[in-house]
Amino acid sequence: MNYERYYVCDLLNGEGVRVTLFVTGCPHACPGCHNPSTWDRKAGRPFTAEVRERLLELCATHDGLSLSGGDPLHPANRKAVEELCRQFRVRYPDKDIWLWTGYRHEEVADLEVLRFVDVLVDGRYRRDLPTSKPWRGSDNQRLIRLRR
Repeated sequence: MNYERYYVCDLLNGEGVRVTLFVTGCPHACPGCHNPSTWDRKAGRPFTAEVRERLLELCATHDGLSLSGGDPLHPANRKAVEELCRQFRVRYPDKDIWLWTGYRHEEVADLEVLRFVDVLVDGRYRRDLPTSKPWRGSDNQRLIRLRR
């Protein structure tokens, strides 16, 4: 898996102060996407064990971890995202994980990684469906609380 960037003090991608990782690789290529630079899964930098550890350390003083992109549930990203979420959950059982995906929940509900995710924002971005709902880019996207 590759990633484009991460924010160490994010107030926009979920509740509270968060560490937010933007992975690369997205099969959806939604017209009007806010992050088209993340579509190519070979773009960005390799997500190494050192990067994962750095993100986990940063989460110690934050409310949670947010995963965006690109698409964290792109098939090429699933293994690394699952391992990051698994290690986060062991280290911070009382903090939460938010994940944005262009897939519908019904398409990915059986993925192991979702056992660790607290909040899933699902559905492709649709610029023809503007919204004022928090944490969503378009009105078709759902905020689904999976845990707690």
